[in-house]
This record gives sequence, C-alpha cells and structure tokens, in this order.
Amino acid sequence: MSTSPPATGSAGTRAPAASRWSAPGRGGAVGMVLGGILSVQFGGALAATMFDRAGPAGMVTLRLGGAALVLLLLVRPRWRGHSRADWAVVGAFGVSLAAMNALFYEALARMPIGAAVTVEFLGPLGLAAVLSRRLRHVGWVLMAATGVLLLGYGSLTGLDPVGVAFALGAGVCWAGYILLSARTGRRFPGLDGLALASALAAVLVLPIGLASAGPALAAPDVLLVGLAVALLSSVVPYALELTALRALASRVFGVLMSLEPAAAALAGLLVLGQLLTPLQLLAVALVVVASIGAARSPAAAAVGP
Repeated sequence: MSTSPPATGSAGTRAPAASRWSAPGRGGAVGMVLGGILSVQFGGALAATMFDRAGPAGMVTLRLGGAALVLLLLVRPRWRGHSRADWAVVGAFGVSLAAMNALFYEALARMPIGAAVTVEFLGPLGLAAVLSRRLRHVGWVLMAATGVLLLGYGSLTGLDPVGVAFALGAGVCWAGYILLSARTGRRFPGLDGLALASALAAVLVLPIGLASAGPALAAPDVLLVGLAVALLSSVVPYALELTALRALASRVFGVLMSLEPAAAALAGLLVLGQLLTPLQLLAVALVVVASIGAARSPAAAAVGP
C-alpha cells in the first residue's frame, strides 16, 4: 500500500513544491526512517543525563518546546485554508506527540533506556501485526518480536512496575503517532502539519514542565542540552519519518521501527555506559534481518485514511 499524499494539499499553491522533495523513493524513505531512529534514541539518552537537574517533565517541555519553535520558524505553516477535519487530525497528532513523549520520559526515569524502548515497542509492533495482510509479513513481525524479547531479556527483571506502565502507555501513543502522522502528511503540505502538531504538543506539556522543574528550565546548561534534545529527538526524526511515511506503508514503517530497541541499546552503550551482551547482539541481528525483509517485501493492501 502507499501512504503518499495527493499531489495537492489544503494549501494548493505550496503543494507542488512540497511534492518535489517530500515523496522520496522507497530506498530513500527507509534511510530516512533509520536516520530518525538513531537520532531519537541518542536524543533520549542525552535527555536522561539531565533528569537530576530538570526531571523528565522538564526535559519533555524543553524537547517539545524547542522543536515547536524551530519548526514554526523554519516551516512557517499556514493557519488558514484548512477544514475542520484537517484540524481534528492535526490536533489528535499533537495530543499523541505530547502523551508519547511525556510517558516515555517518565518510563526512562525509572528503567534503563534499552528496557524502556523494548516495552514501548509493543505498541508499534502490535500495529504492524494488525496491519499485516500477508503471511510473509507476519513472519517478519514474529522475527522482530523475537529480537525485541531477546534484547530486553537481560534487563527486564526487577523493573519498576510504574515505569513499565508508563512505557506501555507510550507504546500505545506511539502506534497512534504512526497512523496520525501518515494522515497528517496526506492533509498538510510539506511539514506544515508537523509544525502545527508540535506547537500544540508543546502547549499541552508546558504547565506540567513549569510546575515540575521550575527555575531549572532557565539554567543555561539545561537549556543548551534541551535544545540539542529537541533537535535530535523531535525535529530531525519527526521530519524524516513524516516525509518517509509519504512513500512507505504504515505496516512496513511499523516493522522498521523494530530497530528502536537496538538503537536504544547502542545509545545506552555510548552515552550511558550500558554494555551489550552476546544474547543482545544476537537480538540486534534478528531485528535488522526482520527490518530489511519487511522493507523489501511487496506492499500489501492499502489502509484507508
């Protein structure tokens, strides 16, 4: 199937320019997803280094607020000319962004990043299974699931149950993000929808972040790290993934996201000093093979908007 948007959007005069760069080939779209995966996981690991200063809610506020400012300045989205249905979709997208990030950072404050992402991944993995239409796709999903389980096997014992609950909630929101980002891309030209949704997400988390972190949010070093996290965890991956979803099926995208636990383990190793075991290396290999297989498989039937 294809999630590519129509040639014209709600802002018709801008759609031709957007379509020239925002509909990559399948190989380019896969590369964009992989780049987004690495970016978001290293951004998450960087954010964790500041939890003792600003807390998870404070870092989420800086992440989403910084991302919204950058996107609004660069994209300068049009606020007029959109239907009520368009605003409903982008509004739901913004809520999913806010909830996904807030819940994941709360989980990250209570459990290792590899374990948090492994639990969170149950959301997109379940979405990939639901969207599957062919037996071979189910096989790739099962292989990816095996890799995810092996990757988290050594670290999933004795976890904080509250952290697990937060990670599961983030996974549900992640599945919603996959579907809503595709629908947003079909309704808004370029990155307009992403910029508008990010602005809404930032407004939603701002009161929580201010109440939680207070003056710490204004510290220069916290602000600097927050800007880096915003770029790595929001601007770069969301832009890449939203663009890639114009050329990739949501099912294929969902299975490609099976690389998230592997990328999280790598970020944990390089940023947080977490070591990979031989069993986890085997898990990484399984996940990579499953992701490549899913990307090379023929697309299944389209899923309606």
